[in-house]
Amino acid sequence: MILHYFQKKENTEKKNANELYKFILKEANSILRKNNIFNSNDFNSSFEIVSILLIIQINININNRVKSFYKINENLVSIFISDLDESLRVKGIGDMSIGKYVKKYVKKFYFRLSKFPKNINNNKLLINYLKLFDLIKVDQFEIASKIFIESYKNRLNQHNTKVEP
Repeated sequence: MILHYFQKKENTEKKNANELYKFILKEANSILRKNNIFNSNDFNSSFEIVSILLIIQINININNRVKSFYKINENLVSIFISDLDESLRVKGIGDMSIGKYVKKYVKKFYFRLSKFPKNINNNKLLINYLKLFDLIKVDQFEIASKIFIESYKNRLNQHNTKVEP
């Protein structure tokens, strides 16, 4: 009787989104730790990197017409918002003001999504995008652009070879 619940399409999409989000977090943590190109190593930097990687994944899902991409992307954003809420609570934001902070970061995310270049392989467009935010040291935009383009190509290769995240 419970078996049908685990085989439902919704649960598969949620599971895929959870796995993708875990991969994005690991990659963001790795990028932040391994590179000295960011202005700071704090919550805001982490938010920016996760946002960029999440946008990259959303674009890959859309452009490659991943099965049920709409639901997977919806779940990814939902997980991201829940993670924001939990992370802000851990930072000490209280129940009375948590909504205001989450809303602020969600607005930032959707702004970044709207400005994201259509062609991520274009280094110049990606550099201009990265310059919109106070994330990367002034002389490090080229390196940062290469890091995110490499991440995009790796994710795309994983998708094309049907390797799970």
